[in-house]
Amino acid sequence: MQNLHWSIPPILEGAHVKLEPLQPGHGEELLAAAADGELWNLWYTQVPGPESIRAYLARAMADREAGTAMPFLVRNAQGEPVGSTRFFRMDPVVPSLEVGFTWYSARVQRTALNTEAKRLLLGHAFDAMGCSVVELRTHVMNHRSRTAIERLGAHFDGILRRQMRMPDGHLRDTAVYSILDTEWPVVRRNLDFILEHGGGRG
Repeated sequence: MQNLHWSIPPILEGAHVKLEPLQPGHGEELLAAAADGELWNLWYTQVPGPESIRAYLARAMADREAGTAMPFLVRNAQGEPVGSTRFFRMDPVVPSLEVGFTWYSARVQRTALNTEAKRLLLGHAFDAMGCSVVELRTHVMNHRSRTAIERLGAHFDGILRRQMRMPDGHLRDTAVYSILDTEWPVVRRNLDFILEHGGGRG
């Protein structure tokens, strides 16, 4: 029987964060979140700005329709939009997926919100979807992102050189990390410990 968790996007909610399925009408909320820090100006990320929001949403919706992605709008505890993230490269045969396209408003970066969001996403991927492995990738020069991923307890698999073209035209070297289902219990315990003790710097 097909695991319906691979076709039905969840709503994931904790004490600090709520992740809800991204919708075509969320463009203004995404722009408001990205404006906190003008994140679209960061050369090593792909954050939507006024000129790219329509294409960003169109790709997210197309990938969801194709069954290869589940994009989310991220809200804080007050219900304010503060970013986005998604499951993508979803392969129910392995089963595996990647957590990525993640960005947050400047005011919530390195807070418990990010840590709890990762806890909810990984918990759903491993415990509900039955993944055998979850990947996380980032620009090799995005040191803040790499530190956050390593803090999760993810294994560094290596660097894919010139792996993708970025919006400004340069070719990205991609740092690849992964977590196996056999490693998830320890990673989960670590994330729960971090959240119990403040959850910052995530």
